[in-house]
Amino acid sequence: MPLPRLATVLLVATTITVSSALATDELPDLGEAARAELSPQLERKIGERILNEIRLREPSYVDDPELSDYLNNLGGRLVAASANPTADCYFFLVRDNTVNAFAMFGGFIGVNTGTLLTAQSESELAAVLAHEISHVLQAHLARQIMREKQSSIATMIAMAVGVLAARSNSQVATAAIASAQAGSIQAQLAYSRDFEREADRVGFQTLSQAGFDVRGMADFFARLQQAGRVYENSAPVYLRSHPLTVERMSDMQNRAQSAPYRQVADSLDFQLVRAKLRAQMGTPQEGISEFGRQLREKKYASEVAIRYGLSYSLLRAKDIAGAQREFDALAALKPSSPLLSGLAATIRIADNDPGGAAAIYRDGLQRHPQSMALVYGYAEALLAAKRYEQARSFLDSQLQVHASDHKLHGLLARTFSATGKRLQQHRAQAEFYLLQGQLGPAVEQLQFAQQAADGSFFEQSAVDARLRELRRLQAEEAKQKRTGL
Repeated sequence: MPLPRLATVLLVATTITVSSALATDELPDLGEAARAELSPQLERKIGERILNEIRLREPSYVDDPELSDYLNNLGGRLVAASANPTADCYFFLVRDNTVNAFAMFGGFIGVNTGTLLTAQSESELAAVLAHEISHVLQAHLARQIMREKQSSIATMIAMAVGVLAARSNSQVATAAIASAQAGSIQAQLAYSRDFEREADRVGFQTLSQAGFDVRGMADFFARLQQAGRVYENSAPVYLRSHPLTVERMSDMQNRAQSAPYRQVADSLDFQLVRAKLRAQMGTPQEGISEFGRQLREKKYASEVAIRYGLSYSLLRAKDIAGAQREFDALAALKPSSPLLSGLAATIRIADNDPGGAAAIYRDGLQRHPQSMALVYGYAEALLAAKRYEQARSFLDSQLQVHASDHKLHGLLARTFSATGKRLQQHRAQAEFYLLQGQLGPAVEQLQFAQQAADGSFFEQSAVDARLRELRRLQAEEAKQKRTGL
């Protein structure tokens, strides 16, 4: 199956199924036999390949650092409370109004924007993520696929698509199964019910350990079940794929009732990301009207979030003065969030004040140093203000911590381009492409760097060494294609 097609299939796939939990609370075996045949390193390589294709080819992929920061912070909190707190999971968003989420090879977990908008509390959203994290930690996909004893990476990827797609879309599943020549997918699905029970139970434990309200899981799916009864054929896609029985709902409710009562307040960031997603939907005028109505009628859980959504909508409508006015009103409430710093700086950029934006980003980073959205924004603002040396120094310091961040390498390439340093520009651009899985363009950029005449002997030697390394990788990939690995 071609990878662009694979990415499209994965984006409609669902792996969340809340089933009845196992009677025992002992952790299940992780499937060491599967791990021996499909190592975590190989799983990660497959997952990275799929994610890179989604990033590059799939228009519904959400490339929004603020939303990504929030989702990964929430997911990271859950992973830290899990049975394997050092697990490497990465969460990304897909712009789709349906309720959906899926776990891929290597700890990559996709979440539809509709899931964030449907969840009425942060605990409900955390329940969905906890379930998917459990699929990853229990190596469910690896164990399921390795039962077929496939040795080809390409075949395993296609098999993974078949397993995931068969859980949500029968027509897509037929094509995926045919492409992978995996006629026994249906048998695998029967086996996967045990995995779903494991994920339900382990996810419930993780949710509790992370300090969330465990009632969130039952509440979320009860609301989906009610929507299914109301809308019948227009029921949420999750319910059409995985109908919730009374038994399943009862099991979740019983588990929640047996746990200690815990009331958990939503974070401000949860409210802000939901407001941002709503502000991005429809036309700017629709957002202005809806947020304005809620503000007038005082129908909101967070005034800050409503004013944020209104300010964001006004900015979309290019009403800079109105956006600033609403932001000033919410700032008077003295909230603190990297998303608020980001909006304040974006308003300054729109008002042709990159220097003011840079100052806001700098101050925001002092309060929220882990925010990659603020990191990218600060570098962008420095470039817009033509403070190139400051931008280069800042990016160099960030790359010391985030060496594998392709966006940082891309920003560094732009910085060198603005100052006419061609060798360094092409060298940074090569890393940008490489980290996105584009080996050919990365090699080409290093060849351009070799031809540049503005590098020192040591810089040129570094380019030559890196080019030799990437050419070896090209030779290895070509060999894998010839041998079918």
